[in-house]
Amino acid sequence: MNDFSIMVREERPDYKAVNNGFQSLDIVELLSLIIGQGNDPTASTRQARQLINVCGGSLRAMTSRRTEDFEVVQGIGSKKAIALKAALELAKRIEHEAQAERTDFCSADSVWRYFRPILGTADHEEAHVLLMNNRFKLIKTVRISSGGLSETAVDVRVILREALLCNATTLTLVHNHPSGTTRPSRDDDNITLKLKKACETMRIYMVDHVIVTDAKYYSYAEEGKI
Repeated sequence: MNDFSIMVREERPDYKAVNNGFQSLDIVELLSLIIGQGNDPTASTRQARQLINVCGGSLRAMTSRRTEDFEVVQGIGSKKAIALKAALELAKRIEHEAQAERTDFCSADSVWRYFRPILGTADHEEAHVLLMNNRFKLIKTVRISSGGLSETAVDVRVILREALLCNATTLTLVHNHPSGTTRPSRDDDNITLKLKKACETMRIYMVDHVIVTDAKYYSYAEEGKI
């Protein structure tokens, strides 16, 4: 796309989207539509290109950036930055919704793919529990802590109460490591053991404890530690 002061009609992202479909647009052109062209599509295209550069050319990296990071680009104010974050959040939720339609969650890979859109790029640690029936069909997910994983942050009684209330017979504990490493900590090990023992008492099968990052996962079950 030419970046001149005047953009011919056929080069405008909105014209191309209407006549050739959104799939014909590149990343910069799609971002320029979200930013809003107004009477100067060249300006929004230039801003979109700068945004991509700020994020190292990666859309996935963009999902973990704050609105303040977008505002370093001249012409990107708080409203445009918020619109960008909203669009990126929608994309993550579409992926998350698609994974929710899986037939079961008996494997660590299926759990990771389900939680990666919402936890993979999070800048803080969260713990969730997947509550399932005996065929590993999802009943519901519950966020049980935010900000860290420890025996004080994760109340095993809350997990068991939620499981009993929805008649869940199997469950999987999930949390993320914002650092990107999947190596479990001592707290991770302790809460895994504590929850497993509590589940055995209540005759609930603990399937796994999965540590999620954006690129990979760690499974206690696959490592033979549960």
